[in-house]
Amino acid sequence: MLAEIITIGDEILIGQIVDTNSVFIATELNKIGVDVHQISSIRDDREHILKALAEAQSRVDLVLVTGGLGPTKDDITKHTFCEFFNDTLIENKDVLEHVKGLFDKYIKSPISEVNKKQALVPSKAEVLTNEFGTAPGMWLVDKNTVFVSMPGVPFEMKAIVKDQLIPRLQERFNRPYILHKTILTYGMGESRVAERIEDFENNLPTYIKLAYLPSLGRVRLRLSARGDNEKQLKLGIAKAVEQLKDLIGDIIVGFDENESLEHVIANLLTTHNFTLALAESCTGGKIARGFTKIGGASAYFKGGLVPYDTALKTTILGVPKALIEAHSVVSTQVAASMAEQSLKLFQSDFAIATTGNAGPTKGDSDAEVGTVCIAIASPKGVVSEQFVFSNHRERTIGKAVNKSLELLQEQILAVLGTAE
Repeated sequence: MLAEIITIGDEILIGQIVDTNSVFIATELNKIGVDVHQISSIRDDREHILKALAEAQSRVDLVLVTGGLGPTKDDITKHTFCEFFNDTLIENKDVLEHVKGLFDKYIKSPISEVNKKQALVPSKAEVLTNEFGTAPGMWLVDKNTVFVSMPGVPFEMKAIVKDQLIPRLQERFNRPYILHKTILTYGMGESRVAERIEDFENNLPTYIKLAYLPSLGRVRLRLSARGDNEKQLKLGIAKAVEQLKDLIGDIIVGFDENESLEHVIANLLTTHNFTLALAESCTGGKIARGFTKIGGASAYFKGGLVPYDTALKTTILGVPKALIEAHSVVSTQVAASMAEQSLKLFQSDFAIATTGNAGPTKGDSDAEVGTVCIAIASPKGVVSEQFVFSNHRERTIGKAVNKSLELLQEQILAVLGTAE
């Protein structure tokens, strides 16, 4: 089954908002074996919408549209749908009662005539109830192609997809099984990983594909299996994972699409009752953000400082001024002192410290742009290293964050190995 996703809205095309709806919908469709053939963003324009619907119908079995369902005049999706399907709008009593209920409960004011128009839907449409908003979803069929229109508000759209769209697709259509397994690796570039697993990749079964997904300092390997025999797919994926463990087990740090190294480290810290503190200069709090967005971070994350100004490294963190004068603020010595002081200040088991010159200018140090020093303090002592990542500010910061996590994991495992 092939699908196409169309997002409607001038705000997407002028860069005012980012289209996150398509990412979510594509992910959910993939889980149930529906292939997304194309994703498009188009204007709130009658001719543009009609053309997009017609072209999509010629290509796919399922067309999913988000946006353009508001009560104002600039939202024209419903009217254009009626034109495309040679249909008319009628008032749906269930939708009207739902809209009235939302106004009574949350707005505390009489429903306006404009909002009552949200209850107008094409007569041929099956209504998909929007639990969290006034614009209903609509399911229409024309010439064996299913068209589904949903609101553009992300949390409204997500509820419709999960609670109504996906169950309907599973009930009404036969689909192949699609399984994915993602292996997260750290510390080795894509080309070197590919060299180590070349024979493995060449001998994969035809129903399993391998994709390389590189980013700053990490490479995700995604195994994808597709077919009608779910048991065969699961066994094939499991065997492939074991083979990869034998070949590159030294750089594998986690599994699954949504598992990050932050999650892996969080599990390690939580399982062994360890705590973590941070002193981030050049990374500006990005490491802290990575941990605190994970639920339950308070169990292991003590806190952190962002002593961006050189003087604050001395006055607040306690790094000796003489150390900075002797070695420069961007040095392994200062990074080590920052980690040690953070460990003491927060009374934690582990600490990460970063100091560097991400650019575009050199700042308080003569170190070249892209130079970053990272230190990890642990019960075993302090490890401090210097790296030169790139001459691009965002890339340097991103690589510094990822390398910090990689070094932290190494030190945690080293401490656990000592304990054992």
